[in-house]
Amino acid sequence: MAEKKGLTRRQLLRSSAVTAGALAAAGPGANIAWSAPDTIRVGLIGCGKRGVAAARNCIGSAQGVQVVALADAFEDKVGSIKSEFKIADSHCFVGLDAYKEMMSRDDVDMVILATPPAFRPAQVTEAVEKGKHVFMEAPVAICPAGAKAVVEAATKASEKKLALVAGTQKRHDPAVVETLKRIGDGAIGDIMSAHFYWNQGGIPVEARKPTQSDVEWQLRNWPFFIWLSGDQIVYQLVHQIDLIEAALGAQPGMVHAMGGRQFRKGPQHGDVYDHFGMEFTYDNDVKAIGMCRQIEGTDELIGQRVVGTKGASDLCGTIEGENAWRYDGPKVDPYVQEFADMVKSIRDGNPLNEGIRAASSAMTAVLARESAYSRKRFKSSWYISKSDLSLLLGDELKLTDARPVLPAPNPTSYALAGMAPEAGKKRKKKGSK
Repeated sequence: MAEKKGLTRRQLLRSSAVTAGALAAAGPGANIAWSAPDTIRVGLIGCGKRGVAAARNCIGSAQGVQVVALADAFEDKVGSIKSEFKIADSHCFVGLDAYKEMMSRDDVDMVILATPPAFRPAQVTEAVEKGKHVFMEAPVAICPAGAKAVVEAATKASEKKLALVAGTQKRHDPAVVETLKRIGDGAIGDIMSAHFYWNQGGIPVEARKPTQSDVEWQLRNWPFFIWLSGDQIVYQLVHQIDLIEAALGAQPGMVHAMGGRQFRKGPQHGDVYDHFGMEFTYDNDVKAIGMCRQIEGTDELIGQRVVGTKGASDLCGTIEGENAWRYDGPKVDPYVQEFADMVKSIRDGNPLNEGIRAASSAMTAVLARESAYSRKRFKSSWYISKSDLSLLLGDELKLTDARPVLPAPNPTSYALAGMAPEAGKKRKKKGSK
């Protein structure tokens, strides 16, 4: 599905339900034997748990899909799975630039990007340049510069008729698709408020080995480092943010957030926070309250809810109120369905392109993170127009590099990253001297 060309403020700020609408019209469609089952040859870039699971889902989504190449920064990651996928050594690539070697091959049609999120913009840009269809795990970016790079890649992918699908799998669940359609048709009336959560227990740290460099250890523990993950608010809560954007059809106009570290104390936990809370303000003063947390021994709550003038919905198959409804259609595994929809779109000659939409939800998460770090309330348009924050990784990064663990952002001293000096100053009220 092609998206509009060019990068505008409106494209970056707005998130539409166009993909959901197209999927609703097409129907569930998982595991269908297509009329043209030519083999789609897939390369997996990032051979951790998520990447391996994605590769299995891809293979199971349709006939004629085969994983033919593997790439990862670490040899042990590639070596642990190459027998499962029956990959010859000649099609195994190791190193931080391994993805470039894989993408230069003519016998790879599509790539799965499952490396730490910081690498996503560069890798999707390279993939589109090399003419590959792309599945990229969410989030697709962790900074404004990365979001813009993904939008540019999405525009080029549209011109080249390449599929560009993001790992926001709920958008491919027919229960969610139908719920969003009904909400768009007015089933709950005008949306008045929303709530969204990703609260869970702690996550394990992989102990550092004496032989590991700073960069290697941090890469193997990427969720704990802002430069690799963007923090939990970006790499996890983005899924709930994406669904809220689908229901409301826009990014928030105003962002106000907070967060900190209570459970995570030392450098073994990197520089990320362990909890966030945020308020998004949309048109007509609609408020969306969200939170996320990773603290050992706490209760889990992952989900979302929107409330309207005629009812409420969890966005996942249930509507309460005047137009009460519960989804009773086909059940699918959305992790498989997203690949089924992607493969079908490629074979139908109408490739899905979710790049701009995925960049929008990632950017919303970044806005909330920066508000939390600085404890400042600001307009989304103001931040996007002023910030030149870039966490993009250059080719100079080496596995052997030293990289000290930075202290977690301190709201009492944190300056909004990427801002010109005058942008961070307190603006005077009209009429003041």
